[in-house]
Amino acid sequence: MENENNSDKNELSLKNSDMLIKNAGGEKRIRLLKENVCRKLISEAIQCLKYSYSPYSGFQVGAALLTKDMRIYTGCNVENASYTPASCAERNAFFKAISDGKKEFQAIAIVGGKNGIIRNYCPPCGVCRQVMLEFCDPDNFYIILARSETDYWIYTLSDLMPAAFGPDFL
Repeated sequence: MENENNSDKNELSLKNSDMLIKNAGGEKRIRLLKENVCRKLISEAIQCLKYSYSPYSGFQVGAALLTKDMRIYTGCNVENASYTPASCAERNAFFKAISDGKKEFQAIAIVGGKNGIIRNYCPPCGVCRQVMLEFCDPDNFYIILARSETDYWIYTLSDLMPAAFGPDFL
């Protein structure tokens, strides 16, 4: 569901980018996302777990995608008995935003776990990474993998998709 609350937009301002982040490899770099932005995205992703349709695997995933204009689009995974028609939370969030005319993105938070219980970080699958690559600058799009609002790692898309084949090859 798109977040249209203007006070949330102001709260999510990306100014003051002088804080540091640390990814799982221990590398530090300048944070372009404020702590409150990360927490808001993670909170929205966690809320999406309850909408997951995952009767076969029981593995629920929620995602919250931040556009360049500070709107949040959410998604959950939707399974199917035939497996192939299933769709990941990340792609559902992207497709909702794209169908609303958005094509510039800053970050996505992803959470997931068996029966909705988050025990570990939940990285995006290869297909979702490829969709992200279609619409995002791999060096400036941030993927937040979280276990809670305070326990998370931040990666760039290029961290998770090195030597990727994307639109620039065509």
